[in-house]
Amino acid sequence: MDRFSLPIARIGIIGGGQLGRMMAKAAKRIGCTCVVLDPQPGSPAAQIAGQQIVGHYHDPAKLRELADACDVLTFDIEDIGTETLVELEQEGHAIYPAPGVLALIQDKLTQKQALEAAGIPTAPFVPMPEPTPEAFAAFGYPLVQKARRGGYDGRGVSIIKRPEDFDRHLPVPSLVERFVPARKEVAVLVARGRDGDCRCYPPVEMCFRAGENVLDMLLAPAAIDDSEAEAARALAVRTVEALGGVGVFGVEMFLAEDGSLLVNEVAPRTHNSGHHTIEACVTDQFEQHLRAVVGLPLGSTDQLVPAAMINLLGAPGYRGRPVIRGMAEALAIPGVCVHLYGKATTSPFRKMGHVTVLDTDIEQAREKALRVRELIEITGEEQA
Repeated sequence: MDRFSLPIARIGIIGGGQLGRMMAKAAKRIGCTCVVLDPQPGSPAAQIAGQQIVGHYHDPAKLRELADACDVLTFDIEDIGTETLVELEQEGHAIYPAPGVLALIQDKLTQKQALEAAGIPTAPFVPMPEPTPEAFAAFGYPLVQKARRGGYDGRGVSIIKRPEDFDRHLPVPSLVERFVPARKEVAVLVARGRDGDCRCYPPVEMCFRAGENVLDMLLAPAAIDDSEAEAARALAVRTVEALGGVGVFGVEMFLAEDGSLLVNEVAPRTHNSGHHTIEACVTDQFEQHLRAVVGLPLGSTDQLVPAAMINLLGAPGYRGRPVIRGMAEALAIPGVCVHLYGKATTSPFRKMGHVTVLDTDIEQAREKALRVRELIEITGEEQA
């Protein structure tokens, strides 16, 4: 019979943002404690965890202080000093996902090369150490340029459809890949335990703002047929197994017009495409991630009810202390679940929270989510 002393585990979270905040909430449910490393005092995750080391993710001394205070380390961001994490792992500290996996995925080029080497289908690509009009023309338009490092939430990506658009290129070491005219963009969350057990959540559909690379709305489950959903789940598992990941991974894919699937990118952490799992699934992605990194059995990924999810972004033109309008009216709509991230200041398009809408009819959930998006506005006490 299993016997545990409380806390079940002391978990160190590198990064104190909204993902760490929701992870800390899940940790409390399963009897774990958390210590957060973040440069911002009173970070969103630390508000829940209650313990924070104030310091940067690249500070070797602070990373070591966190490792010494905890049983296992994980992270809610990717921009971390992996050299120190590799040293800590070699000294016997448990770190999941492994520093080597994180280092590989941090670089979009080495990530793509690893997927290609493993036989995972992706859009054709070439390295682009120095972007030039001639190099782009040789590859062919339309194309997508991705910065090798530092890109997320639409940053570090430029879609260039013709030579006249070259002035929109990113003047950094990058890669270029073929533009895929996808029928849908889908994501699959995969949880992989320390024992190699894998569990998949149902694929979700990601709807992006026209002309931008920022997620506008998520629909779960995706409106694809059963064979496409099963193929997406199988491809996501193959991808995470090829990387040797432990924890929750977000695998973003293109579903082409012919029904084929191409992996776009992999996130080695809990993911924006899985926020709906808090209310809609038996085991949410944050508890699932902690189960995986601590070594507990993975939970059921069954989805209990359809859901739509929107991000709450800071309104353009405002900064400073957040001012929220329309929340009471939104909460009066049946099935609406509001999550605010506890960020002390807002700025244009900063992620300040999200809303999940549950309904037995996915189309009704979508329509309610659109109403909520019109109702809730997050401004600030200062003009930007």
